[in-house]
Amino acid sequence: MAKLERTFTGDFDTALARLHQGVLNGSVTASLEGSADYTAGPVRVAVRMYERYSAFGGNRVAMSLTLTGEGDNLRLTAIAAGGSQAMFFKVNTWGEESFLDTLADIVDRL
Repeated sequence: MAKLERTFTGDFDTALARLHQGVLNGSVTASLEGSADYTAGPVRVAVRMYERYSAFGGNRVAMSLTLTGEGDNLRLTAIAAGGSQAMFFKVNTWGEESFLDTLADIVDRL
């Protein structure tokens, strides 16, 4: 498992659209597997689950993206898992970290 957390300011819809497109454009095998949106008063939450093939590990890696916003105060939490071929412990996390790097590059430009 690898995790990325960032707090930043911006427009919720714009940030979500850029993150979503960045993940899908970051890998030809990336796909959106599911999504959920929630609003509670001024707070918005968007959850996205992505998957992609990791050529290095020879398997698929999953990544959840949760964007929370209140006004222009935004918080991103992304967690990637999978990619290891070991039975009892993780041999590598390169596929997970690479998936998260896609988001880190995007959010650092927002």
